[in-house]
Amino acid sequence: MNDAIFKEVRCVAVPVTDQDRSKRLFERLGFAVSLDTGLQPGFRWIEMTPADGGPALALVKSSDDLPTGIDTGIRLTTTDARAAHTAVQDLGCDAGDLLDWEAALLMLSFLDHDRNRCNASESE
Repeated sequence: MNDAIFKEVRCVAVPVTDQDRSKRLFERLGFAVSLDTGLQPGFRWIEMTPADGGPALALVKSSDDLPTGIDTGIRLTTTDARAAHTAVQDLGCDAGDLLDWEAALLMLSFLDHDRNRCNASESE
């Protein structure tokens, strides 16, 4: 019997200044909209799911209590880190150097249009 109180991660909220712009960016990165609704007046919730499933990103409007420009802690996977690095740069994101360490898979880090940091590595 599993006594765990929490069973899985459903989504991670990412604060953004322009939800539609961020939605377009993540669609171009391969995410699909799984939910886009107004939960209450002035509060829109957009969930986007990676192509192969897993936890969603929730693009929520930034505020004083939820600022942009954060390290999201999100770790994405890709089959080709070099191509992903080029793709995020082509989409206008600030991509750092590819990290090619002997003891780890090829990794990259990029900032979205709101300067939120996401990280990615090649999958095995």
